[in-house]
Amino acid sequence: MPRDITCLIVDDHEVVREGLRLSLSRAAHIRVVGEASDGASAVALTERRRPNVVIMDVRMPGMDGLQATREINEKVPETSVLLFTAHNERSLLGRGLEAGAKGYILKEAPHQTLLRAIEKVAEGEGYVDPALMPTFLNSRDKEDMLTTREREILQLLADGMSNVEVATRLFISQETVKSHVRHILAKLEADTRTHAVAIALRESIID
Repeated sequence: MPRDITCLIVDDHEVVREGLRLSLSRAAHIRVVGEASDGASAVALTERRRPNVVIMDVRMPGMDGLQATREINEKVPETSVLLFTAHNERSLLGRGLEAGAKGYILKEAPHQTLLRAIEKVAEGEGYVDPALMPTFLNSRDKEDMLTTREREILQLLADGMSNVEVATRLFISQETVKSHVRHILAKLEADTRTHAVAIALRESIID
């Protein structure tokens, strides 16, 4: 039985929040601890409630989901953000992960996919909705999704370096390296660093 996971729901449409709350109430190990209708409220509520996962809409009036994700990542780093959106634009996925989101799921995702996404990001792992995979089949898309720094780190991993060695080489902290590796795994839909390197070599993202 998975451990209890506390969630905060953020969406500017009440009907979406209600539907999500109802869906999550069917999972015994998931508990909704609050709701917010905009980014600023989401940040404030996350600071107060400290949920394991924030299910975050991307497009909202005022502070949008990407900015709210960035602030939550800075202020409550132990909380994982799962972006929840009807927009399957690749650029949004890249920007969301850059903002510090752990995962990305479409609003029309089946119940089991939503649960799996919540469980994954609650453990600090990356998750990308499988329905988005057709968007990433083109290798150019995959390459475009990775930042220059992420490609640089992936190349060093391919050269056999450890996180400590990568951090030393690039004059950044081990935590920063780990964060980049998480984003790389999520973007490339890879299970491990080795898998990510294999995908990157196959797609000619690195040499």
